Amino acid sequence: MPELPEVETVSRQLNKAISGKTFKSVVVHVPKMVLPLSAQDFAQNISKKKVLGVSRRAKIVVISLSGKHFFLVHLKMTGQLIFVPKTGKAVVGGHPQRDGGRNLPNNYTQAEFKFTDGSTLYFNDLRKFGWLKLVTEAEKNIILDPHGAEPLDKKFTLNIFTELLTKYPNRTIKQTLFDQHLIAGMGNIYIDEASFLAKVLPTRKIFSLSKSEIEKLYKSMLTVLKLSIKMKGTSARNYVTSTGEKGGFVKYLNVYGRANLPCTTCGTKISKIKHAGRGTHFCEKCQK
Repeated sequence: MPELPEVETVSRQLNKAISGKTFKSVVVHVPKMVLPLSAQDFAQNISKKKVLGVSRRAKIVVISLSGKHFFLVHLKMTGQLIFVPKTGKAVVGGHPQRDGGRNLPNNYTQAEFKFTDGSTLYFNDLRKFGWLKLVTEAEKNIILDPHGAEPLDKKFTLNIFTELLTKYPNRTIKQTLFDQHLIAGMGNIYIDEASFLAKVLPTRKIFSLSKSEIEKLYKSMLTVLKLSIKMKGTSARNYVTSTGEKGGFVKYLNVYGRANLPCTTCGTKISKIKHAGRGTHFCEKCQK
């Protein structure tokens, strides 16, 4: 599932690509994705609305529309947003589906959004787990408010992080950082990478962490997230061609996806176990 850096990348790309454009027509191929509205009502209600801007909350793309409405997109496991201008190169973000951006619309395309200037936004989803919602501000708040603190928010201080982290002292680092009600947007890749950078095992119980280790974890999490956003994420980027090319953060991965490969610091083979329901990567020598 795309994590905070990937969704942030998609949101920034779309903000540049579609802000100021007006929806002309919409075709929904999988009605369940726009529930509780019917496909017909969803299409009718979004038509003629102007895009005021695109942002992110947790792992959700938030598209602000005229008329005080909001278009929310959750990519889930295999969602992909593809903006195709009338002329020029496509902007692709989300899960890197092979051939997903070719011959649009294709078998992966679950919804098509036509703009008045002739450009099109496609929502592709191989497994059809993603969802699209057209909501009022009150409805948007009901969906978004339960998500936890945004780690890139200026208000997200070390004290706030410590308070949230120690709320459940018997949980492990990975279990805690995975909790979207505490900290929004974190996922498997960046929890493993932040833990490596902080030199702590993601399986450590929170109560076992010292103040200095908590501070290192806080700084490491922010460092990893900011670098990944700078590199356009690990599984989302603005592609030159729709080949499913991965984001630039791949070459900075120290442990994630590197099971049995040598540690970039000490040369020890990277270990992989299943923890908190996820594959968990770490270096037994560098992390304690």
